[in-house]
Amino acid sequence: MEGEEQVRRTIGSLSAPAKHLGPRFRRNDNLVFLAKSSAAPRDPSSGRFVALASNLGYQPTMDGRKLFAGPCEFVAGAATIEALPETALPEIAFVGRSNVGKSSLINALTGRRALARVSHTPGATRQINFFQLGGRLMLVDLPGYGYARASKALSAEWQRLIFAYLRGRANLTRTLLLIDGRRGIMEPDRDAMQLLDDAAVSYAGVLTKVDELSEAELREVQSSTEAGLSRRPAAHPQLLATSARDSRGIDTLRDHIAALAEAWGNTV
Repeated sequence: MEGEEQVRRTIGSLSAPAKHLGPRFRRNDNLVFLAKSSAAPRDPSSGRFVALASNLGYQPTMDGRKLFAGPCEFVAGAATIEALPETALPEIAFVGRSNVGKSSLINALTGRRALARVSHTPGATRQINFFQLGGRLMLVDLPGYGYARASKALSAEWQRLIFAYLRGRANLTRTLLLIDGRRGIMEPDRDAMQLLDDAAVSYAGVLTKVDELSEAELREVQSSTEAGLSRRPAAHPQLLATSARDSRGIDTLRDHIAALAEAWGNTV
């Protein structure tokens, strides 16, 4: 089809890691987009990144609570690039600064207190952990970045592992960039955004620990974070605000993830 050929030509201009993905093409409102890819292709006429199915009126029949009520099991931990497991399932990656609350958020999403290890020591997670959710998708907990007290050599090793995964994972459906709601976007977050933009990896901003903010503080950090994300070509337009402590925004994030799993082809 003509639309599919346009997107194929567009993919040819993307960075190398995006070219080997297996896309499923659809059409919506005269915009061609990729529903099964970690890359967000550019529209041939405008040059702008084209949104995924969940952004353009695709109506999923997902049930986020049902998905996350199912079994969730630890599958593998990879401390090196060579140890990354091969999987056929779509993957949702959680990435953010050390101590941003990734493990707590994963535990809140799955309703399990100890699925992902929660540590009070920033930088304690030193491998990429894979959790299979109901046989339908993988939740991927990446090591935190930007911890100043980690040795320079060790910090560089972690970041090579994180970024090698983000740039080269064929079935990475969406990256969730966790941003500490108490601090907003910081310099290490901007570095991560730049890499995701350069690699054409679709990502969504997720504020964490919003229970510690007043309503006025939350509005302020939402506004500044949305402004920062709006300038990023691969960023999803919706900013999610969450709290693992009081479950704020957890159901919304579950639905967001379930919609991505369904768009990939796994009916929830």
